[in-house]
Amino acid sequence: MNDFPWLTVLVAVPLLGALATALVPKGGALPKQVALAASLLTLVVGVVVAAQFDTGDGGLQLTETHSWIEAFGVHYALGVDGLGLLLILLTVVLVPVVLGAAWRDDDTRPAFFAWALALEGLSLLVFAATDVFLFYVVFEATLIPAYFLIGGFGREGRSAAALKFLMFQLGGGLVLLGSVIGLYVVSADAGPASYLYTDLQALDIPTEAGRWLFAGFFIAFAVKAPLFPLHTWLADTTEKATPATSVLLVCVLDKIGTFGMLRFCLGLFPEASEWATPLVMVLALISIIYGALVAIGQDDILRLIGLTSLSHFGFITLGIFALTQQGGSGSILYMVNHGIGTAALFLLAGFLIKRRGTSLISEMGGLEKATPVLAGLFLVAGLATLGLPGLSQFVSEILVLISAFDYAPWVGAVAVLGIVLAAVYVLWAYQRMMTGPTPPDAEATPDLDRREVGVLAPLVLALVLFGFFPMPLLDVANPTVDALLEHVGVPDDGPDVEPGSVDHAEPAEEGAH
Repeated sequence: MNDFPWLTVLVAVPLLGALATALVPKGGALPKQVALAASLLTLVVGVVVAAQFDTGDGGLQLTETHSWIEAFGVHYALGVDGLGLLLILLTVVLVPVVLGAAWRDDDTRPAFFAWALALEGLSLLVFAATDVFLFYVVFEATLIPAYFLIGGFGREGRSAAALKFLMFQLGGGLVLLGSVIGLYVVSADAGPASYLYTDLQALDIPTEAGRWLFAGFFIAFAVKAPLFPLHTWLADTTEKATPATSVLLVCVLDKIGTFGMLRFCLGLFPEASEWATPLVMVLALISIIYGALVAIGQDDILRLIGLTSLSHFGFITLGIFALTQQGGSGSILYMVNHGIGTAALFLLAGFLIKRRGTSLISEMGGLEKATPVLAGLFLVAGLATLGLPGLSQFVSEILVLISAFDYAPWVGAVAVLGIVLAAVYVLWAYQRMMTGPTPPDAEATPDLDRREVGVLAPLVLALVLFGFFPMPLLDVANPTVDALLEHVGVPDDGPDVEPGSVDHAEPAEEGAH
């Protein structure tokens, strides 16, 4: 069973589905039905992959390796560890949710569904690629469907937003290409050239070269994530694109940035990662505070949600570079929980905008009486975003904060301020949109229908389930983090994340830092 190329099948299904969606007759609902069927089949294959995964093994599993460009040591090589598996599962769950949410949108033509499936297939390939050159090629290829999703659908000004997005991402990709070429030189100097992740991990890269190569990878991932100061494309994109597109970009595509930091920055350049940690921690803290402060002042709800993600990606980066077991596991958990909670916020905002005809918070108000279900679900997703105990993101933030205080008390103190600010931007936005007297033109606003509730139900259930029972995710993430820390060579004297200990975790004693 394990010899079957399940990861290749996982990638092929949505890509073939995208092609079929683009080719079937455009009349009627057939293209949408084909796309939804392909996304659900991808979900099934993803579950099969997860069922074969050994949670006790922190290494790569379900591996496939075939020579591709032999002269340069390039392979078609796939494999998953706990990090890759969780992001694959997040992707295969979110895409059918997005397609269901966009089913009746006027501006989601069949091309939207085809591009969405193409982005899904390429993202899955990124999360499974274990050859650095293959990773780079697909890393850049994801920009094609993303560009057309932003520029082809959404509000006035989307073309400029799509171009800005593309320029930032291509700039980061060019920097990454320089480091990918540098890895070939280092590998060829040590023997037969190879881009395989496991071969590169075994290389003894000179200190100065390793730091330059690390810088190229990190800059590209900081653009993708995004991280301050390479974030300015984010708010424009989420404001102008459709909410469904924003889910695919922020909750799936942007995870490639933090995935790359863990997989490649720590996995290939452990010494450089330790060397760069003080600067990265400062950038992460700036992202946390700046993103929250700017979000507070936004009047456009889609722009506000986009900027909250700048703050959240700061938390994820903080956990990664704290170089502790709690921080690494917390950051992986944060990626999943952020994807679920932010997807719910974007989709709810989209449903609300469709009803009210505006995305401006100042032109809403009093909607909780007219649309109690929409308002209630928006509040749950918002409370998850601000880290309310009992909802999934709380566990992620606690683990990251433990690692931050373990690194330095002042780092933890600044990060806590970001959580306080999150409560401000979430609750103030909810108050302005949902409470107070209902305007006469809003009294007849329809509440969510069955389809919309059905689309949101899995996300809301996941927010509650993983808030009370996060161990299924942590059991997958912990072995991968342990293997990474062992490779980096940083002693972690803090407590492990054990079953039953998450809600009672105490800050670790001073360790390697």
